[in-house]
Amino acid sequence: MVRKMMSDQDLDMLFRDARSQNAWTSEPVSETLLRAVYDLAKMGPTSANCSPGRFVLLVSQASKERLKPHLSPNNVNKVMTAPVCVIFAHDTEFYENIPRLFPHNAAAKDWFKSNPAFAETTAFRNGTLQGAYFMLAARTLGLDCGPMSGFNNEGVDKEFFPDGKFKSNFICSIGHGDPKGLFPRNPRLTFEEACRIL
Repeated sequence: MVRKMMSDQDLDMLFRDARSQNAWTSEPVSETLLRAVYDLAKMGPTSANCSPGRFVLLVSQASKERLKPHLSPNNVNKVMTAPVCVIFAHDTEFYENIPRLFPHNAAAKDWFKSNPAFAETTAFRNGTLQGAYFMLAARTLGLDCGPMSGFNNEGVDKEFFPDGKFKSNFICSIGHGDPKGLFPRNPRLTFEEACRIL
């Protein structure tokens, strides 16, 4: 299959002009759009198609109030004024779905079930990837994203995942960004600083 490159306009939307949003317009985000974002994001690859990512979409004011006590002070407004805040988490027992998700080798479940440390590393790594896929999918569908790690994971897990099966990773406000909340673009490392070709 010959793959066509994205247009410069598409690359701008995904990367060059994409910013971490700090302020939001009042335009709502529909459930239909959130479902479309997930339907794109779920197609991103994970190890053995393990798909450990779990996404709690906080849309109601009441749900955001539950999150509020666990936020760093500088993140409260970024969350409370956003149409949606997503808790990106991973399922620590993701391997129970392996026989369905990886049917050509259903025994792969035992790779993880018999090795808790390997399972945790796999869940965290691939759940993080799925969070990034979700953000890219949101951007392709016209939404802005404001990812954050400034919150108390333990508190969030007790509040939203009391059975201990899911573990929070990071959070991300999603909606239509207000440009007034943007900081100047920060520098990035050069290729020479960040990469080696061996």
